[in-house]
Amino acid sequence: MPKVKAEKKTRIHNEVQKQGIVFNKDFGQHILKNPLVITSMLEKAALRPTDIVLEIGPGTGNMTVRMLERCKKVVACEIDTRLAAELQKRIQGTPLQPKLQMLIGDFLKAELPFFDLCIANVPYQISSPLIFKLLLHRPLFRCAVLMFQREFAQRLVAKPGDKLYCRLSINTQLLARVDMLMKVGKNNFKPPPKVESSVVRLEPKNPPPPVNFTEWDGLTRIAFLRKNKTLAAAFKTNSVMEMLEKNYKLHLSLNNMPIEENLNMQEKVIGILTKLNMDNFRARSMDLDDFMRLLFAFNSEGIHFN
Repeated sequence: MPKVKAEKKTRIHNEVQKQGIVFNKDFGQHILKNPLVITSMLEKAALRPTDIVLEIGPGTGNMTVRMLERCKKVVACEIDTRLAAELQKRIQGTPLQPKLQMLIGDFLKAELPFFDLCIANVPYQISSPLIFKLLLHRPLFRCAVLMFQREFAQRLVAKPGDKLYCRLSINTQLLARVDMLMKVGKNNFKPPPKVESSVVRLEPKNPPPPVNFTEWDGLTRIAFLRKNKTLAAAFKTNSVMEMLEKNYKLHLSLNNMPIEENLNMQEKVIGILTKLNMDNFRARSMDLDDFMRLLFAFNSEGIHFN
């Protein structure tokens, strides 16, 4: 008789498997199953009984339930209606039920309510826009303890001169203090992701820096396009010069100021860099103060980046 093939075991969370729910890789669904990691994340967040906590991608609710036991309220944002229903069913009829508020849909499009903390095992494919949605949210929250892909987390904390230092590093560090908390191996998840993970703590700067973030982001985008190039070389590209000239002329028009005869935008831009002695600076080794000086100098001359 032919051998009966053993049924392959799928890497699916046991409770959810009973419900016939398969995790959706498009949503980056990897359920954190290790209770020790969850405990550590909650301790690092210094959760208080009066706190309202935002969780992004609660999945089957392993961390959500632990937070509900310790805080005033959890606002859980979940894009997958199956998992949202599973989480609600899990606490139905318990004292925890009134403390949970579900936001069904895409976090990046959601209107966020007030919250004190954000604690989440983040869907990795939305890591970057998620961070800036959080850090630009008002009113400011106290801190966020978030799980990211390890290399992404390393970029967040990278310093000038580090190999992984990039636009993400400087933009995040403008708005928040960033600390690496711990490494988390892939076997702490079901199904295990293909990458290692790390937990990071973000504490928004309060008060926020007196900088227009859209302007700042435009400047760092130019500087880091080729982070090993000098600033002079980065700014001399045709597309950058055209954009800056267009913005400059718009600024003059809005302020009823005449456009100079024989305007030479490249000369104007390089003149600012030279005056600051920054024409030979490279983005890879520039810190927050360097970029602040640069942005202020350009804006003072009516040159804008958005």
